[in-house]
Amino acid sequence: MNRRGTLGRDRCYTQSGSWQFGVVTRQNPMKVFLSHSHTDAPLAARISEALEESGLQVWDSDRNLLPGDNWAGETARALEESDAMVVLLTPAAVSSPYVKREIEYALGSKNYSNRLIPVVVGNPDSFPANKIPWILQRMNWVGLEYSETEVPRVKPIADAILAAA
Repeated sequence: MNRRGTLGRDRCYTQSGSWQFGVVTRQNPMKVFLSHSHTDAPLAARISEALEESGLQVWDSDRNLLPGDNWAGETARALEESDAMVVLLTPAAVSSPYVKREIEYALGSKNYSNRLIPVVVGNPDSFPANKIPWILQRMNWVGLEYSETEVPRVKPIADAILAAA
């Protein structure tokens, strides 16, 4: 059992895109905001695709913003409409003021209560400790090894999102 008294691992997606937990079903997939540095756009795109294959709906600025869009307004709308946030922590991301603002939004929003999933990409020892937001240093995180030739293994990320649902 998880800390909410439910068996989070028993949730699963059905062919129709809804997930089941006992008799409760969710007809729409969870909306996930993917926060990352634009330097990490190729990795973010691969993770977005893999999470969507797991049945989640992912908003990624590099994939969802179109030329001429008001990026600040569209990002704010996506933050408001999302159910969870995945933060890709890389050396570039921990230095990004935009990633920092997105994390601050999630920490202050009831929508994201226990649904902020930090994903440390690569070796966590390669990060300057003072650059990782202190609150994220105290959270359980998902480790992700990244190879440009392999599809990222996102099952632990999807499991963490569903366990928090």
